[in-house]
Amino acid sequence: MSASVVIRSGLIGAAVIAATIGFVNITLGSAIVGVTRRVPVELATAANTDAMKAEYRRPVFIPFPKENPYTLAKAALGKKLYFDPRLSAMSAQSCASCHTPGFGWGDGLALGVGRGMTKLDRRSPTIINSAWGARFMWDGRAQNLEQQVLLPIQSAGEMNMPIEQLMERLASITEYRLLFASTFPERGMNPTTLAEAIATYERTVVSERSPFDAWIEGDERAIPEAAKRGFAIFNSKGQCSLCHEGWNFTNDSFHDTGLRSTDSGRAALLPNIPKMTHAFKTPAQDQEPGRSRRHGRFRHRIFLAVISPGVPVRQNQD
Repeated sequence: MSASVVIRSGLIGAAVIAATIGFVNITLGSAIVGVTRRVPVELATAANTDAMKAEYRRPVFIPFPKENPYTLAKAALGKKLYFDPRLSAMSAQSCASCHTPGFGWGDGLALGVGRGMTKLDRRSPTIINSAWGARFMWDGRAQNLEQQVLLPIQSAGEMNMPIEQLMERLASITEYRLLFASTFPERGMNPTTLAEAIATYERTVVSERSPFDAWIEGDERAIPEAAKRGFAIFNSKGQCSLCHEGWNFTNDSFHDTGLRSTDSGRAALLPNIPKMTHAFKTPAQDQEPGRSRRHGRFRHRIFLAVISPGVPVRQNQD
């Protein structure tokens, strides 16, 4: 496990207990109803660098929901469950099979691989910084991490494990019976406490502090001048920050980027909102498998308001 990515339980114990729930301002309305939030480009252009940088400052604490507060025992149990292949029907896949530390907490593949090495329809997203997520899955069908963790376990194409059978299997394992009894003394082992444990562990997986963060905090020597110019373009004429905003580089909303696809995306859940046809959750720029939070992010080619040849333009495309 990467010590630079995961905040060790012993280090976060005191911090997360003091965490103030809801300190991150997430555009929940945008994520739920799929309304694209437009920021006038002229405002971003006119704003000075310090004002823009303030929007990208890393939060101090990890937010844990009041319904599922952090405990060290719960995170430890969640970690054990996360890496345990016995959560799948054939005892061949764990959560870490698709979301592994070695590939940036994704799997490094264009499309995920499910039960029996079957290729899935979508890419496996990383779990990095999921503590700050507003909705989960590429189409946003899960309202929180506790809901999300149970979906791939029960999915026939993925871990293919009916939740009732999983509870029976875990109850037959003495170690898990003892761990659930000590972690949840009044509630014991059930699907809800299973989900709470795994979700708690996943919230401790946080991106490493980068040179970009050091620059945001005032160290002008942390990144090169080219990266600073890229940051200005990113937040102005490049319009990248319309979707990739804030310290986590995502607005947690859903957008149609115009790529050819038969996957209707979020429209399967919100068929009456045309804007959601082929719309998928905005990934964070620093959460792509195999990439780390380095200043080079702003040196990559900036996509302007130009559609590349061969890419279809749809009416609801962003």
